[in-house]
Amino acid sequence: MNNKQRQTLNAIFAIPVRSDIKWTSIESLFKALGAKVSQSKGARVRVSLNGVKAVFHEPHPENETDKGASKRVFSKCRYQP
Repeated sequence: MNNKQRQTLNAIFAIPVRSDIKWTSIESLFKALGAKVSQSKGARVRVSLNGVKAVFHEPHPENETDKGASKRVFSKCRYQP
């Protein structure tokens, strides 16, 4: 995991929940942690990490996730270093 991915991880777990995390950074973090990331129908992105499967909605037209999406990433994905 590089420094930018580590910063993204810290941003996801920050309190209060942030709404300025770029989706491309989250996707890069997933891949660095060994997740399988695939594009689904429309703006849906499937992620499988540590046996947990989730579907996220890629934000558009803006690039940043909203607070709800950031919370969902936090709650759905189990990170085990």
